[in-house]
Amino acid sequence: MKKAHIYAIPAIGAALIAVLAQISIPIGPVPFTLQNFAIGLIATVFRPRDAVLSVGLYLLLGAIGLPVFASGGAGFHVLVGPSAGYLWFDLVYAGLASYLTHKNSGVVRIFLANLLGDSLVFVGGILSLHFLAGMPIDKALAVGVLPFIIPDLAKIIAISFIGRPLLQRLSSQPYFSNK
Repeated sequence: MKKAHIYAIPAIGAALIAVLAQISIPIGPVPFTLQNFAIGLIATVFRPRDAVLSVGLYLLLGAIGLPVFASGGAGFHVLVGPSAGYLWFDLVYAGLASYLTHKNSGVVRIFLANLLGDSLVFVGGILSLHFLAGMPIDKALAVGVLPFIIPDLAKIIAISFIGRPLLQRLSSQPYFSNK
């Protein structure tokens, strides 16, 4: 495959994250978005390096002022604000879930890889709510994790059932044949 994918794949991933992050429902200091759905799908289908680069590019675009974060948010301050831990740990989610999945991964493996990655995002979120917003851990858990457990499980199930056929379908393409 030509070297063009080096730039195109992460750019496509960052664009998908940016678009789905705009589907946002404010429910407190941390909005419900489809951003982590996009990250999970990217992690499932892309190679680890490209999955992490996709998230990194997304964060960079938001940091320089493009309105790509949830509800059109932008600016470096978002990356150091109360919900910053979620964003930074998205890099971990993308890399880990991508590393744990491959073109022959079944639905259960995809589910478990994404569950682990998403759980680590919650850890990052709790830490930032605690340290950057000054919330006690129990309150950070109550506002930053509990409202999202069921929706995130639904997203991970959807990722698993969408990701598996995508991997099968794309495996004949040169880039995806080595996933």
